Amino acid sequence: RTLRYVPESSQDKIISDEDVFETLLKVFKALFINDFNRQAHILALLPEIKCKYLELLTVGQKQSEVHSCNPQTQHVFSPEEVLFNTLGFSISRDRSSLMSAGTGVFVTKGFVPKGTVVSMYPGTVYRKHEPIFFQSLGNCFIFRCIDGILIDGNDKGLSRSVYRSCSRRDQLGPFQMSDETWLTATPQNPLAIGQYVNNCSHEKAANVCYQEFDVPGCFPVELKQYLPNIVYSHEIESHLRCVVLVTLRDIKQGEELFSNYYTVVN
Repeated sequence: RTLRYVPESSQDKIISDEDVFETLLKVFKALFINDFNRQAHILALLPEIKCKYLELLTVGQKQSEVHSCNPQTQHVFSPEEVLFNTLGFSISRDRSSLMSAGTGVFVTKGFVPKGTVVSMYPGTVYRKHEPIFFQSLGNCFIFRCIDGILIDGNDKGLSRSVYRSCSRRDQLGPFQMSDETWLTATPQNPLAIGQYVNNCSHEKAANVCYQEFDVPGCFPVELKQYLPNIVYSHEIESHLRCVVLVTLRDIKQGEELFSNYYTVVN
């Protein structure tokens, strides 16, 4: 097994935070517009936001908006189709090409250039010294950030219950501050399957790398419903920690994603 060396935490960046931010905005906006009719309760409270998105709609989508009383008039793409139409690729979970590795993540359509956000690591975010002992028992989905923050990406058992509880705790009226659907077989954010990316080996070199990203305060409130992370405790004001997976090389259709589980900070 290989190790990934990071000289300093500040240098743990394959691409800039601005590039990560812009990619997430691009995908989330496309998901929002694709499901525009279902967003009516949010748009009613944010008329200025509605005007902004109406300018982004296609002719067909605008006609659907006029006849929004009939949801059948809007053609809704699957999240995977939205991802492909937006970034030029789609990913999905399937049986890993590694023996005994279980589930893996594959590029199922399109082409992913080097330096692209290809996935996200979902889960509950724990700061140092917050209780995670019982959730950690037999749990291989806990990701440790360079500064000691932990993300529990397990979609089953106690971990699942904790995430759902925290997510519903933080909901503000119609505004969801996070996405619960990554806990299901059909996540509404198609990027939120990064916890199933397998570790590299001598035979299968890493083609993606983890990169930590703190969601800025200016992140649009109507798009937070696609963020697959939630903080365990909201008593301390801080930015939401996310982890994205960035490609280390060009990745073609049919290839499985492999990351590096072992990071050493000098």
